[in-house]
This record gives sequence, structure tokens and C-alpha cells, in this order.
Amino acid sequence: MIKNIILDFGDIFINLDKEAIAREMQSFGFNEITVELGSLFKAYEKGNVSSEEFLDTVSRHFPSASTSDLINAWNAIFLDFPAQRLEFIEQLARENTYRLFLLSNTNDIHIEFVKQQMGMADYNRFKNAFEVFYLSYEMGMRKPDTEIFEYVLRENNLDASETLFVDDMPENTDTAASIGIVTWNLKVGQEDITQLKSRL
Repeated sequence: MIKNIILDFGDIFINLDKEAIAREMQSFGFNEITVELGSLFKAYEKGNVSSEEFLDTVSRHFPSASTSDLINAWNAIFLDFPAQRLEFIEQLARENTYRLFLLSNTNDIHIEFVKQQMGMADYNRFKNAFEVFYLSYEMGMRKPDTEIFEYVLRENNLDASETLFVDDMPENTDTAASIGIVTWNLKVGQEDITQLKSRL
């Protein structure tokens, strides 16, 4: 029986345009994610580099882009946060049937943008629906590494077999499933988090 639910953020609650960053950066000479840039992005999501260090490093690769250009391109990934999803998670929290946790790979620049885009009132409504609001850059860990799932289970005394993890990225749900967590790899555009109860 499911007692706990761990939920991703991007494309589960807030809609994303995952190609937007690359598209925006093409005008500055971006062609593909190099090994160095890929490592930098992961390090930034783990909070291993500061926003200033992140922007400084990226700007060395794309000297024609200003800092504001880079920030705007980096935040272009975000679309809207449908009101019905916010209302859904608030209602689920009010029912108090399940322990709810958020687990998101994210970074400082993105979260600050989301706060501005949503407004702090709605952002806090969302955050307050969860028992714990886990953000990768604050944890020093990121999905799909096994350690982040083991940490959430251990810190909250969760039984993996009683825990459902919802994420749109197969590599994340595959790792969670490998340690016994029940998973829903949500198909973006075909399924919606508001259908969660039909999966329980």
C-alpha cells in the first residue's frame, strides 16, 4: 500500500520547453553540449559551483553573450504552471492520506526565476503542500544517482515498497525502481499529475 509520494517538479507541475536553452544559445554559437559543459551543468545542479562561477564559466565559452543574455537563455526552459495542478497538490495535502515530498534537479538561478514567475504567494502555496521540499543544489546530490533516493528514504524513514516516485525522465524512475521504489514514469503530453489517484 502506498503511504508516501515523491514528486518531480519540471514537466510534472511546471511545464518545460527542454529545447529552449539550446535554441536560445544558438545565436551565441552554441552547437552541442560538450563534456565540459555537461559536467558544469551537473555540478551546478549539485550546488558544487556558485551561480557566479557558473555564469563566468559559461561566458568564457560564449563571449558574445552578456550575463543577462545567459540568464535569459538559461531560464527560457520554463513555461507555465497550470493552476489546476497547484490546486490538485494542495487538495492532496489537505486530505492528509499520503506523506508528500518534492524531489527536483534544479539550481539557484532557476529557482529564483520560478519564484518571480509564479509570485511568492503561489510558490509558497506549492512548497507548503509538501512535508519536505528537496532541491538538488541544496542537497549536493542529483537524480538519477542512487544516493539521492536512498537519502530521502533514510531521512524520512520511508519504506521503498510503500513509496511512489513520479518523474518524467526514465533514467530517474529506473534508478528509483532499482532500489524497490514504486514508480510512475509520467508521459508528458499524454498524462497529467492530476490523474495521480488513478495510479494508486
